[in-house]
Amino acid sequence: MTDALDSAILRVLAADARATYAQIGAQVALSAPAVKRRVDRMRDDGVIRGFTVRLDPAALGWQTEAFVEIYCQGSTSPATMRAAVEQYPEVVTASTVTGDVDLVVQVRARDMRHLEQVVERLAAEPFVSRTRSTVVLSALVRRPDVTP
Repeated sequence: MTDALDSAILRVLAADARATYAQIGAQVALSAPAVKRRVDRMRDDGVIRGFTVRLDPAALGWQTEAFVEIYCQGSTSPATMRAAVEQYPEVVTASTVTGDVDLVVQVRARDMRHLEQVVERLAAEPFVSRTRSTVVLSALVRRPDVTP
């Protein structure tokens, strides 16, 4: 369980995972050793699973983004869906959802032709009956995985 200070530390780390304990402490009014103890505890508790870098996909040449709804034949298990979509490096996220659609995947591609190829490959998976794609025009809000 995290408290307000832990949440503040998490917000700083989400903005800059390379921040030092002293830099974090200056922003949350704690000493560097106190920040380190809290970060260590949150790592031990599984709140913090690791530290990473946030990339700009467009700067790396991945300029096109879409959400692809996948409709499955019969009853397809989440494990089968996961095994299939994990093979695609273009798939950023994949989630089973409620409603008519079974699976929604977020896809990043170099351009529209690349996106079309990915959607065609997804549609060819044996359990897929059809797909529906929505292309992202502008990403308006992107938040790190930190609670407010």
